[in-house]
Amino acid sequence: QVQLAESGGGLVQPGGSLRLSCTASGPISSISGMAWYREGPGEQRELVAGISNTGNTHYGDSVKGRFTIARDNARNTVYLQMNSLKPEDGGVYYCNADILSGLRLSEYWGQGTLVTVSS
Repeated sequence: QVQLAESGGGLVQPGGSLRLSCTASGPISSISGMAWYREGPGEQRELVAGISNTGNTHYGDSVKGRFTIARDNARNTVYLQMNSLKPEDGGVYYCNADILSGLRLSEYWGQGTLVTVSS
């Protein structure tokens, strides 16, 4: 079965950096859009950044200029480079992807990775 696995979360001081990774595995024919979402304590899940299969990117207003999303299609992996982190960037980060497996196109979510920004 298709799975998404995130890594790279952790504790970082304000102003610091982290790099998240998410790799898709299983019977994958192709992957279209990939994205990162954040869910803060008591908050709704919100889009942080997305990238198309051709490399077009878009970002949430709060992270523009600080975060960069990239993907390696050969490795079925999406990355999120997070710089100049702020305490409000903390939360659980989820990877999301639209994946064609056989003839079925479905949306998949990872299990989430926790990012804590604190001194």
